[in-house]
Amino acid sequence: MRRRTSLTLLNALSLTRLPLAAVFVVLEDPLVRVGLVVAAALTDFLDGYIARHKHLESYWGALIDPIADRAFVMVALLTFVLEGSLTPVEFGILVVRDVATGLGFIVARIVPQFRPVQFKARMLGKVVTTLQLGALLAVLLVPVLVRPLVIAVGLTALASVVDYTAAVWRARARPGPRGPHIPTPSGRGAA
Repeated sequence: MRRRTSLTLLNALSLTRLPLAAVFVVLEDPLVRVGLVVAAALTDFLDGYIARHKHLESYWGALIDPIADRAFVMVALLTFVLEGSLTPVEFGILVVRDVATGLGFIVARIVPQFRPVQFKARMLGKVVTTLQLGALLAVLLVPVLVRPLVIAVGLTALASVVDYTAAVWRARARPGPRGPHIPTPSGRGAA
């Protein structure tokens, strides 16, 4: 029972990024938005740290965490596009990895040989997420850094998609004792 309660609290921590995203849209003050980006990043770090160090990885956590991350980032980026702080092309580059891994997830659920695959975070995915958060902060604090960060996200995202694809292919080919695993863009992995 204690593990279930801990997992519920951990998933609730991940889900706090959803109301943070809503507040991001409503409040336009740049410093408040900086605080929201930092809060989202901290909850992401904390839920992953706690899950790993307390052995609280779970199937649902592996799904909730990256979805909450992507929801916050997507809402913030779309807000910037609508406000004119980012162009649609910059938005597209900043989310290319998210779109590719989302499509990969759907394919993995449809293709029978990939269904038993477990989800695990990949380092390049974490780097992309960190660079995306850096781009959000740059829009708010140092707009001159937006373009270089967009380029860095684009290049790292392409490398990340190749890395995820290779990992999925390898996992499909050699299942482990608990079945194969599939990478996720970021977040907690399933145990």
